[in-house]
Amino acid sequence: MKALKELTGVAAPLPMMNVDTDMIIPKQYLKTISRDGLGKGLFHAMRYHDDGTDNPDFVLNREAYKNASFLIAGDNFGCGSSREHAAWALEDFGIRCVIASSFSDIFYNNAFKNGMLLIKLPQDAVDTLTAQAEYGSNAKFSVDLESQILTAPDGTEHKFELDEFKKHCLLNGLDEIALTLEKENTIASFEKSSTQNHSWLTPAN
Repeated sequence: MKALKELTGVAAPLPMMNVDTDMIIPKQYLKTISRDGLGKGLFHAMRYHDDGTDNPDFVLNREAYKNASFLIAGDNFGCGSSREHAAWALEDFGIRCVIASSFSDIFYNNAFKNGMLLIKLPQDAVDTLTAQAEYGSNAKFSVDLESQILTAPDGTEHKFELDEFKKHCLLNGLDEIALTLEKENTIASFEKSSTQNHSWLTPAN
């Protein structure tokens, strides 16, 4: 996965509580196991009219937010089912950081496993950031993951907490496969030793 050390960009404001994973990416997009292209289905029900045309009132269809890299969301974002496609769709659209007062535990973990940073802040801080995000392309947010600081468009700095393991994985672009491959030499040594000491486990030719 792509490493994330610093990020600067526009934040799309979506101050809705209890946005579940079906709202983030509906069931018709779950047939694929590919992450590519899922961004087109992100927030499908709110983003498109029944005839498939864009809903101009939805935030991601507004010109200022079409390339948003941050999303400022309401409380309990990502609740509902455990579908990992929700994280895939956000990342494919280009959103690498979501800010909210709380997240569903399963979505929270899925997001980090897919190279996204989720920042938990007090609701009053989220409300202030949402108001600043309404200024569109004139309001740039930035995050420094190493120092764990989110800087708002007005220059205010917000320190956020983050588990050290998740931080390490994001900074180094390590997903679960990459973490396993870091132990490749140890695994190879174990397999060699196991074969030598337990030859009866070796499959016959």
